[in-house]
Amino acid sequence: MSTTPAPALGPAHTALLVMDFQPAILAGLPEGDREALLGRVEGAIADVRAGGGTIAHVRVGFTEADWDAIPDTNKSFAPVAQHRVMHHEDPAAALHDRLAPRDGDIVVRKTRYGALSTTDLDERLRERGITTLVVSGITTSGVVLSTVIDAADRDYRLYVLSDGVADPNAEVHDVLLHQVFPSRAHLIDTAELRTLFRTG
Repeated sequence: MSTTPAPALGPAHTALLVMDFQPAILAGLPEGDREALLGRVEGAIADVRAGGGTIAHVRVGFTEADWDAIPDTNKSFAPVAQHRVMHHEDPAAALHDRLAPRDGDIVVRKTRYGALSTTDLDERLRERGITTLVVSGITTSGVVLSTVIDAADRDYRLYVLSDGVADPNAEVHDVLLHQVFPSRAHLIDTAELRTLFRTG
């Protein structure tokens, strides 16, 4: 997938981010695509676990206080607050059963697009000595884009799983993968992830 070989991964310093794999968000993808994506990410989680890496689960969900704190100026999230969607206890906002966290995983709940801006994820990763992030998630133009830009600014070494991210808009997805992310991250697929963990 990559034009130049990606550096091997050091498991002790690597975390796989599994972001927004929630029923309400997965529903935006065609069913066949959804199932195939879940299968690939499920395999990536297994590979990272087996290699001794960290899994960090990220989901979006709101409390009443979170909704009340969203200003009308926020074009993306003001409607979320207005319509009171994605309550953190709603089953539609839960992590998908196939990708369920295990003991030792990191789990955070966010209230904006990015995985880092409204959570303590950065602090928790650094406490574990994590310097490298492998990014998977839905959507490419939402959580993935925001997290890649933020994490790059925080000096993480970044890998984006090309077949572990998805977006309802195929054109936007392709532009981000091939024209935006390569300046900030190594682009790999799940098969390359497995190889990089074996050789790291």
